[in-house]
Amino acid sequence: MILIIKHIDIEGPGTLGDFLKSHNEPFRIIELGVGESLPQDLKDVKGVVVLGGPMNVDEENKYAFLGSEIKFIQAVLDAEIPFLGICLGSQLLSKAAGARVVKSPVKEIGWYHVQLTDAGKKDPFFKGFQENNPIYHWHGDMFQIPVKGELLATATGCPHQALKVGKNAYGIQFHIEVTDKSIKEWCEEYCENDLPGRLDHAQGMMEDYWKYKEKFDTQAQALYKNFLNIINLC
Repeated sequence: MILIIKHIDIEGPGTLGDFLKSHNEPFRIIELGVGESLPQDLKDVKGVVVLGGPMNVDEENKYAFLGSEIKFIQAVLDAEIPFLGICLGSQLLSKAAGARVVKSPVKEIGWYHVQLTDAGKKDPFFKGFQENNPIYHWHGDMFQIPVKGELLATATGCPHQALKVGKNAYGIQFHIEVTDKSIKEWCEEYCENDLPGRLDHAQGMMEDYWKYKEKFDTQAQALYKNFLNIINLC
């Protein structure tokens, strides 16, 4: 069973969920935002995915589940269960491994390119990754690299884009799971705070989605396949 940890209604597994269904891969979504609890027993868990959300990793006073979630991720790391953190999920991975999460030098909202490091080019998670294809972002924070971590991808505005911790735990600052519905809902929910007065930018992101969709979805499918291969090798 693959566990998918969700923090807010509008940030779901998107195309990742579609991929797992098409590969007959059983998964369970745990919705922390509505009070569901994380499992205590990991024996039947073969992979964990932690999704995004608008909260900061240090807002435990506002989001009580963050403390237990950090402990859960630490248990996943100790058990060497394959892990993938997306955006907030990558920041939670970094914090669970002992690093800080800070403000990104650039708030990235929209379509940006990332470049693989030498380590990233060699890592099985990024097999087939095309650096010339833009990837979708929506974040203002950035993870630091833990002592036992490794930087796998970088960019000019936000230098920490992907990391690996230990044997098989990955975090990506960008979103590969989004659909047109995701972007529309995020714009409706987040634009007032994150992009005040920038409705033109929101409209441009949607237009770019359809421009980039084919290559973007192909890129995402490749990373999903790579992660599933990592899971199946464990």
